[in-house]
Amino acid sequence: EESTDDDHHPAREGFRSETGAMHACGHDAHATIGLGVIEAVKDSDFSGTLKVFFQPAEEVIGGGKPMAESGHLDDVDYLYAIHVGLDFPTGEVVAGIGGILAVTQFYTTFSGAPGHAGARPEEGRNAVQAMATAVGNLYGIPRHSDGASRVNAGRVGGGTATNIIPEEAFVHGEVRGETTEIRDYTFERAQKVFEGAALSHDCECDIKVEGEAPSAESDEELVDIVHGISESHPEVRQPTRRGELGGSEDATFLMQYVQDNGGLATYVGIGTDHPGGHHTATFDVDEDSLEIGVDVLSEAIEATSRQSPGSQP
Repeated sequence: EESTDDDHHPAREGFRSETGAMHACGHDAHATIGLGVIEAVKDSDFSGTLKVFFQPAEEVIGGGKPMAESGHLDDVDYLYAIHVGLDFPTGEVVAGIGGILAVTQFYTTFSGAPGHAGARPEEGRNAVQAMATAVGNLYGIPRHSDGASRVNAGRVGGGTATNIIPEEAFVHGEVRGETTEIRDYTFERAQKVFEGAALSHDCECDIKVEGEAPSAESDEELVDIVHGISESHPEVRQPTRRGELGGSEDATFLMQYVQDNGGLATYVGIGTDHPGGHHTATFDVDEDSLEIGVDVLSEAIEATSRQSPGSQP
């Protein structure tokens, strides 16, 4: 059903927060929308099985893959993933977010040997030199003609004292790609950079993957449904078919799993006005966007159960 009356919509109760807690990225809003969707669909004529996933550990790219492999998605035909904000304002709903970069996060350690920097420098094998060489060369990885790539050495360190040749150092960073294949290409080159830098300074390196996620594309059939509902919603001032994320998100594991099993998926952006960017102390969520998110998602789920998009006649 479509309702323009706040007082009569079953999913519009209990959203107003009385606390002033800081929202770092909006995951509390996602949980709120999920609970609202459950209430709205429960009171509708929806026919089928609804599963609502409260995905953990997205910020460290740790929750999507185990959830995808848990078995709970094996019988899922349609998946709607959502995120609030993403620099889209309150009143804008993006039916299919694209530009989701595949990502690999790594932690690389370099091991050398200590030596007195004044008396016996030749006895040392400088792990910080190896690390510094690697960082410089990471940013020199050739770009790929098929699309964009990213490299970042976000945290580096090593050494123990000014008069000791450093025997340990580390690089904590990430690579990204417009596609999973470009991400893989960039990470393979990054591994060669680490190994070459270690070899050139007579050190060893150990490369550990801490988290990774593929890219994903939203299916047009579900984009059509969300966009159509957004166009008819009185509080959605800007219904948008497609938009760009420009970052990474491991809900792509869930999307890819459903799509690989013959289902459809889309990543929906629920715009929200926020005074500061994501992951800043001034980020906040306009709570009017929660109501929009519940309405659009619950109505999209109901429409999907009626239409069965993508199914064979």
